[in-house]
Amino acid sequence: MKTALITGANKSIGFEAARQLLQKGYYVYLGSRDAEKGQQAVDQLKSEGLTNVEPIVIDVDNVDSIKAARQTLGQKTGTLDVLINNAGISGGMSQPALSTDIGIIKQVFETNVFGVIETTQAFIDLLQQSPEPRIVNVTSGLGSLTLHTDPTWKYYHVKGAAYGPSKAALNAYTIMLAYELRDTAFKVNAVDPGYTATDFNHHSGPGTVEDAAARVVKAAVLGPDGPTSQFFSDDNSPETGISPW
Repeated sequence: MKTALITGANKSIGFEAARQLLQKGYYVYLGSRDAEKGQQAVDQLKSEGLTNVEPIVIDVDNVDSIKAARQTLGQKTGTLDVLINNAGISGGMSQPALSTDIGIIKQVFETNVFGVIETTQAFIDLLQQSPEPRIVNVTSGLGSLTLHTDPTWKYYHVKGAAYGPSKAALNAYTIMLAYELRDTAFKVNAVDPGYTATDFNHHSGPGTVEDAAARVVKAAVLGPDGPTSQFFSDDNSPETGISPW
């Protein structure tokens, strides 16, 4: 049975991704920085008959928490097949380039970029034991530098000094990571789940968590001939599903 770890999975897209992977026969370690909320999410899934799931406490803002989660998972399994770096924060809106507090920008980067890097580095040894390891970094269409310079883009006026730049940096890290692992069985991709109605945006998005999670899961279960080093976005590029960086 293949295994997956999803950060920030006690609610919204991460939780639905856990549900969909469980339905596909994966064993899911549901990451949550709050132990009680993680257990509640697991209990909900088990009440639906999806029993191959257990909580893992992991706060991607805290390197000690990441190390503790790695130690805990290592005691349960010697192999990790999928890592979905889903945990993220927006930093609030709006975020003017000239006036946003630098502390907010640092906080957003801490979670959305550095937390992903530290988590990936911590669990890479378990992923390397998998015959078909997959890393999915959950990004945003707002991380596309190409589209942000296109006045015809539907989100052209949605600018911010913290969130979008953090996702652009995450995309860049995804490219570098995929390159470093290019001669292995790894598939490393960034996925934009789309503008989805979640707590993250006060349920303002038009998309559903089911569709958003399906996009994430699709990259998590890629076969050996699947692509790597891609920026998947049905929202930005409905024709091809591939967004410009």
